[in-house]
Amino acid sequence: MKLKAFADADSVAREAAAIVAADAREAITARGRFVMAVSGGHTPWLMLRALAREEVPWEAVHIVQVDERVAPAGNPDRNLTHLRESLLEQASLHPEQIHAMPVEAPDLDLAAAEYAAALQKIAGSPPVLDLVHLGLGPDGHTASLVPGDPVLQVTDADVALTGVYQGRRRMTLTYPILNRSRRVLWLVTGSDKAEMVGRLYAGDTSIPAGRVNRERALILADRAAAGDLSDLKEE
Repeated sequence: MKLKAFADADSVAREAAAIVAADAREAITARGRFVMAVSGGHTPWLMLRALAREEVPWEAVHIVQVDERVAPAGNPDRNLTHLRESLLEQASLHPEQIHAMPVEAPDLDLAAAEYAAALQKIAGSPPVLDLVHLGLGPDGHTASLVPGDPVLQVTDADVALTGVYQGRRRMTLTYPILNRSRRVLWLVTGSDKAEMVGRLYAGDTSIPAGRVNRERALILADRAAAGDLSDLKEE
């Protein structure tokens, strides 16, 4: 795992966009497509808007969701709402290239299995994502892998449902598919994340984020989130 610290969230977003664009070009040259999983949050929306200005062969890009709140279509709680606003309005991407988690389905367990099957069609069997963007919560959660939830123990499915967290159930990618990905790109901003960034960087597996594969992982953080680590790793 590597860490780079930047002055602010905008700088983090711009660096992340450049990395994603380079990975996309490389993947499309090598394999004909680029499959990226995106989490929610303010900084990734900045990243996606910056990415829209990068040189990317958009016709070969597929965007999937890392996690999603169980909420109605168009609800501001939905990551999909912001994802579409960030990319469809800014980049040469078609709606069918964004693969939404089916959280409006009446049978959510069946919907999770169907999303896992869709990932196999996009990214192989078992699916291997080219890049996964992850955030980090002040409680050490990432994706919707939250402390104490049974979803942390799921090893036989790539997509699963959580219990209620901050008022809503979630659909989330699980450790097996996250840990198969070719790159994990962490974007973390804000002083409330500093303790968890330190624990993540140190390899603390007692927090959910600490169980994600470290071998192909890069943390991009602002100075506030990087804390004491920023003195050694600042860009």
